[in-house]
This record gives sequence, structure tokens and C-alpha cells, in this order.
Amino acid sequence: MDLDSYFEDFTRRDWQMLDEASVRIAVIGLGRFARERALPAIRDAQFCEATVLVSGSPQKVADLPGTVAIDRVIDYEAYHAGEAVEAYDAVYIATPPAFHLEYAETAADLGKDILCEKPLAATLEDAERMVDVAAEVVLMTAYRLRTEPAIRRLREAIRDGVIGTPIQIHSGFSTQVLDYAGPDSWRLDPDIAGGGALIDLGVYPLNTSRFLLGVDPVAVSAETTSSGPPFDRIDEHVAVQLIFPDGATASCTASFNAHPDSRLHVLGTDGQLWLRFPFGGHVSQEIVIERGETHARYTGPPVDEVSEEFDYFAHCSRTETKCECDGEEGLTDLRIIEAAYTAAETGTRVDL
Repeated sequence: MDLDSYFEDFTRRDWQMLDEASVRIAVIGLGRFARERALPAIRDAQFCEATVLVSGSPQKVADLPGTVAIDRVIDYEAYHAGEAVEAYDAVYIATPPAFHLEYAETAADLGKDILCEKPLAATLEDAERMVDVAAEVVLMTAYRLRTEPAIRRLREAIRDGVIGTPIQIHSGFSTQVLDYAGPDSWRLDPDIAGGGALIDLGVYPLNTSRFLLGVDPVAVSAETTSSGPPFDRIDEHVAVQLIFPDGATASCTASFNAHPDSRLHVLGTDGQLWLRFPFGGHVSQEIVIERGETHARYTGPPVDEVSEEFDYFAHCSRTETKCECDGEEGLTDLRIIEAAYTAAETGTRVDL
């Protein structure tokens, strides 16, 4: 088995646009991620450009660096009224989750494709409504790991039996949320965020496990803990176990108040593989594979998975290709997350 064939080029895409024009994006919301990650990623993307900003904060607009050049800036009321509709082809929704639905509804009414940040909504009901109203446009959940080349190489290797039959996945994502969000942040308000560490960070290992195995879990168990203010209304730490139809399991952990880290380990009947810092952003990726007497290590250059995400969205928008991480994907994860919260509350395994 030639392992090199999977990893000799970390950055190759298994999708590619051919000569399509750029997709003009209206960026809705100017929070930290939109300012620091999304706008630079759109600027560096091959097939996207940000042409409209939608924000209720003139100060955030004024504070944008000079490298961000936007044609039009409008407020939320003007967006809902259809102002500047001729200046963009699609929207990127980067507001807190409780407000995703209202901006998606307007985009769908205007016939604009939608890239919506995860989670798709703060509640399962809102997510179901979004999928319904966006039925006639492209709706993509912003799972940037789905477009990260190293993750896609791992999926190929697992599908081809490089480590035999997958048995267990162990993955986790932790951060010190108070380092970048104050105690009054929406991230700590369950009515706005939809939950805590699980819905904000745990969705990464959860969704990536589903992506790598290519199948949905049939049951879930979970435990959540919180140490007190400012985490008293949400899950500060969470551990989730997903059970898949063939008996494989995925142990997914997340924390809002731990040493920053991310990790991914997949154990199979014939081997195992690791990916260091899979959820850590724009970093160099290292894959380690063991199979029998073979021990291989592959290191690839940093790839901005946010730029990859926007280019993949543009590809789907222009070619009418079905997104692998469409609205139904975001909806499935919210169903699992809701079941996980129920499992944690009741102390029982919940069938899906």
C-alpha cells in the first residue's frame, strides 16, 4: 500500500472551479472571527470577493485595517430592506447563532446563496426553519474542516482501508474562551449561543468524526460540567461518545476553560493515525500513520482552511454542485447535540 500517494501533496484540492467568475459576498456581522479570519480569507481566496459589509457598529467598520477594501457598508435594517442587493451574489452570516435565521430568511427571499457559520442556529427549530426557507438556494454550513486538505486526505485513506476498519476515534478541542471573550460575551449566554463548549467547540470533533467515517451515529452519551460563574449557565467542559451502526465509537471532548489544544486519533483494525492540531486554524499539519511495521510521518505547509471554505462555497454556488456540508449537515449535528445535552441531563444513552 503506497501511503505516499495520499499525502505527497497536502494542498491539492479534489474539487476545482474552472474559469468561473468570482462570487461577490455580503459579510453579515463584524465579530472577532469575521474581522480577523473571514475577511482576510475572502481577500486571499481565488473565487470570492467581499463587496458588502452588513453591520450595526460603525466603530467596527472604522477599525477595519486598510487591507480590507469594501464597496458598500449598510446596516441590518437596510439589508432586510434589500439595499445594495445588486452588489452581492451570496451572503456569509457571521452573527451570533440566535440571529442566523433572520438573515438567512432575507437572503433566501432575495435569491442569494448562503454560507452560514456554525452552529446553523441556536435551536433545532430555527435550523429546521432555515433549511426549509433556503430550499431554492445554496445553503452551506461553515464547516471549514470539511474543506481542509489534510482532513480530506485522511478521509480518502480511511475509506481505502489504510488502517483497516475504523474502531475508535478520539478527538478534542479546548481553549481559554475568556482570553478572547469577556464574561458577558454571547458565547456564555445559552439563549444566544445555543449552549456552551459542546455547540461552539465540540461540534468540530463531532462533525469531523462523522465526515471521516462517512456515516451518522445511532446513539450518544455525554457528560457536562461547569465550575461556576461565568460558566454557570452553559457547559464549560463536555465529553461526548458517539456510537455508530457498525459498533465504532467516537469520543469527542471540548472545553471553554482549559489549555488550548486540538487533537485527532483514529484507531483501526490494522493501524492507526494521528493529526496534530486539526482544529487549530492556519497551522502546519502533521499526520502520523502506523500500519504493521510501517511508521510514516507527513508534514504539510499551513493551509488557510477558511479561504478553502470560501472557495469551495463559490465552487458550489457557481457550478450548482451540492455542498458536502449543506444545511442538512448542520441540522444533523444540531440533532446530535440536542440529544447529547439530553443524555448529559438524564445520565442515559440517547438513541438517535
